[in-house]
Amino acid sequence: MNLSSTLSWLVDSAAETTGANHLLAELGAHLMADGLPLAGGALTLEVPHPLIARRTWLWRADTGEVIEALGFAPEVPFAMPDTAGSRDAGRRWLGGLAPGPVHEDTIGTRTDGPMLGWIGMRPFTAYESDRLRQAARFAAAPMAALAARATMTAALEAYLGRRSAQRVLASPLRRNTGETIKAALLFADLRGFTALSENHPPAEVIAALDAWFDRIAGAIHAFGGEVLKFIGDGLLAIFPVTTGPRSACEAALRAVAAARVGMTHLDADRRKQGLPPLPFGAALHLGEVHWGNIGAADRLDFTAIGSAVNLVSRLEGLCKPLERTVLVSGALAAEVETPLVALGLHELRGIVRPCAVFTLPE
Repeated sequence: MNLSSTLSWLVDSAAETTGANHLLAELGAHLMADGLPLAGGALTLEVPHPLIARRTWLWRADTGEVIEALGFAPEVPFAMPDTAGSRDAGRRWLGGLAPGPVHEDTIGTRTDGPMLGWIGMRPFTAYESDRLRQAARFAAAPMAALAARATMTAALEAYLGRRSAQRVLASPLRRNTGETIKAALLFADLRGFTALSENHPPAEVIAALDAWFDRIAGAIHAFGGEVLKFIGDGLLAIFPVTTGPRSACEAALRAVAAARVGMTHLDADRRKQGLPPLPFGAALHLGEVHWGNIGAADRLDFTAIGSAVNLVSRLEGLCKPLERTVLVSGALAAEVETPLVALGLHELRGIVRPCAVFTLPE
């Protein structure tokens, strides 16, 4: 077959493109090299994500720059013409381009499939529009591969977290794969959750859990941590040591302090609604963990295990008897400059040596 450089690239190499941003930029560059008068373009993918309905990449031909816009309203499909909302924002970013016409193609057989849109420096001729439609048809296979990778990545990130998802995608799917890392650990859970679940309808219990996890997980993510696992009404999170332990430990402290403020506001709102508050306990520790796959031969879990995980979970169990919201181990306290209050040495169930315990000022 005598294919243009654009179609040859789509057949031979486009499926190996690392992301939608690169695919859009390279496709646009190939189309321009084949003589099409493009000023810019857009590529939209529907994404299975808890918050994001679709992702759109916008490309400028004059600079080669690509930016990403996120859509949060699944009932409003993306289209290039000026209408409202994020589409206006996209056109404003492309505002320096000639206000040429828009050519759009849905990729594949679904009417709600990936969308390619092109802005022309001048009106497209019938021949040029046919070439754009032909490129869209040839783009179906690489776009399907790209969408499949995006779907898998989004699903893993939603259930595992971004760092863990990247490790799962890069490693073999079998046991005994992982690494030992040093990290600040955060273990937290609600107090009195059993009574709450027994005395309230399931819908109220789930709403309370979601509100609690929004505050604690949101604070963890805001300060660079990652939730490894939700455990009933609790969670385990890590702040990996990348440059030095101090930055990871300070980030963990800031996260738990932010969560405490968030829960204070949530409890105030719940009292106004006649609902009980949601007291919680959180513990912080610094140590080494094995971060990787464990489980049965054909059913794996990606998580962190080790003595440091045991210690931080036992330390959190002291929050109630010590009547404190946040407890900090001596190992983590030694690495931070944040003022802490010493609570002395305490025995932890299953831990050989007593642990020096500190807390944040109330």
